[in-house]
Amino acid sequence: MLDSRTAQDVISAGCDLGASFVDIFVERSVYEAITLRDSEVKDIKTGTDFGIGIRAIFGHKSVYGYSNIAEKEELLRILRLICEMDKTGKSQSPRSFNHQKIAGQVKIEQGLNKPSPYEEKIAFLRSVDEAVRKNSKVTQFDALSMQKWQTIQVFDSEGLAMEDERHAIRIPMTVITADGSNQARAFTGPGGTRGWELAKTIRPEEVADTLVRRALTVLKADPCPAGKMPVVIDNGFGGVIFHEACGHLLETTSVEKKASVFHDKMGEMIASSVVSAVDDGTIPGQWGSLMVDDEGMPTQKTQLIKDGRLNSFLVDRLGSMKTGYERTGSARRQSYKYAPASRMRNTYIDAGHDDMQDMIASVSFGLYAKVMGGGSVTPGTGDFNFAVEEAYIIKDGKIGKAVRGATLIGSGPQVLKSISMVGKNLELSPGMCGSVSGSINVTVGQPSIKVDEILVGGEA
Repeated sequence: MLDSRTAQDVISAGCDLGASFVDIFVERSVYEAITLRDSEVKDIKTGTDFGIGIRAIFGHKSVYGYSNIAEKEELLRILRLICEMDKTGKSQSPRSFNHQKIAGQVKIEQGLNKPSPYEEKIAFLRSVDEAVRKNSKVTQFDALSMQKWQTIQVFDSEGLAMEDERHAIRIPMTVITADGSNQARAFTGPGGTRGWELAKTIRPEEVADTLVRRALTVLKADPCPAGKMPVVIDNGFGGVIFHEACGHLLETTSVEKKASVFHDKMGEMIASSVVSAVDDGTIPGQWGSLMVDDEGMPTQKTQLIKDGRLNSFLVDRLGSMKTGYERTGSARRQSYKYAPASRMRNTYIDAGHDDMQDMIASVSFGLYAKVMGGGSVTPGTGDFNFAVEEAYIIKDGKIGKAVRGATLIGSGPQVLKSISMVGKNLELSPGMCGSVSGSINVTVGQPSIKVDEILVGGEA
């Protein structure tokens, strides 16, 4: 990694050029990916990436550069290059380092810092493959085992010198079924900040049954009717709508530019009074959890919305400087190639007090969105269009026939105000999120919720 004396010299040079703040992000990542397709192991990829990112802040302007070389002269060259247009005659004095090494949230038993059990991982993927192929309508099964072991260092001109070690694993799996020319898919992707031991909590037969049942349900479903109607969205990955259509609007990345409809709504009611929302990086083992963010600040539980009222934004250092809000340990990046930005961690609508049965019973005609899929969102406004992977018609207070081709179309801020019931069954689900600082692992989540009215797109 990087010698602290070299880090101190580089930071001092940045301060001599007039930067008001300088930090260094050092990363060493070991990764592994095993792909199973058509019942065969297609490839096994492993590798190590190393790099150093240097950021200098002049007032409210940030400049950033990176290198794969840890030698002092190379880092000084990068620093001078990025500071060339902004350097001033005003010199700063950096503080001496206070060294810290961060303890992990959970014990890692089978991370990539130990020999990888390739045979065991391949056997697991094959066992799910064999289980799903017991059904004759399954035409394809794809699975992937992905692991990462990341060691980081963060140094800054305020005296921070810390080291953190992170582990992550995810196992995405997709089933495709067919009946004549009709096809349907189902996906699941368990993951967490753990080692391979996470796979031991997954029962191959159980996950295979869930995937096949979901894909066959969609395969046999009728076209979904279209129009405005009440929708009950189930727990877990249903929280992707809040994440995409509302969560990004609460990051100072958009707030500082006034590109978010919520930029001037602090303390105001932005949602129904039954809605509370949280972003929590401290949940042990969750896919979006961290001990410290990528600026070296301890992560925390941040109450974004409380009883419908906007309570906090997600704030990184630069966002704090530009907006005046306190940092929330939300600075994240894909790798050393990106400057940090305010990003979500484990973001969810918190549990309420309603029962799922009561939500369904309150709908005379509407849609039950059991499993959400992907979609698109317009930045700044939160206007969205999301596919529903598994859906059912609700008629006379009861769940009826399955339908396919359903999409939910609306505005995140408007949906927040239209939620009338929030369930007790909070569940979290892993996913990936892309933004200005790259693609990062995040968790979405919610209990089941009832939205009184939303536009449903359908084929019927």
